[in-house]
Amino acid sequence: MHETIELPETEERGSNPYTVPVSVTISILAVLVAAVTLLGHRAHTEELLLQSKATDQWAYFQAKNIRLHEMETMVDLLDTVGVQDQEKAKTVGEKYKKEVDRYKDDKTEISSEAKNLEAERDVISRRADRFDGGEALLEIGLVICSITLLTKRKGFWLTGMAVGAIGVIVALTGFIAR
Repeated sequence: MHETIELPETEERGSNPYTVPVSVTISILAVLVAAVTLLGHRAHTEELLLQSKATDQWAYFQAKNIRLHEMETMVDLLDTVGVQDQEKAKTVGEKYKKEVDRYKDDKTEISSEAKNLEAERDVISRRADRFDGGEALLEIGLVICSITLLTKRKGFWLTGMAVGAIGVIVALTGFIAR
């Protein structure tokens, strides 16, 4: 009942000396693909968040711009329309002129912040593109390595490792992309 049954070596299993090293290489490439994919997804998520913030900032800019034009209209109206109380009109006009200046300053600051967010988004986008390129090359290297198991030709294994190494290098450039 506790007898061990030995199975005969199959010809296929014994005839491919690349099975173990190629399998290990494929496993390593698969882990690298997963890591680079994760980095790419996170970069794309950050890119979308920055785009959303920039869009919100531009909407805020537009709201300030509309208010600015309303204030300018009021100043023009007070300057052109005849009023009974000139002193009060002058006081109100000065109030609106101060608001116009404030809105102009606000617009400049808001525009600058929106442009900074867009520049940051562009950097993250370039990083994400590098991670995506690295991921694609790693996947191609993985597939080429797996062909070694079918063909028993060392050239596929070496080519797959080379393509995978290039994929790692491309992915690493994602960390320094500006």
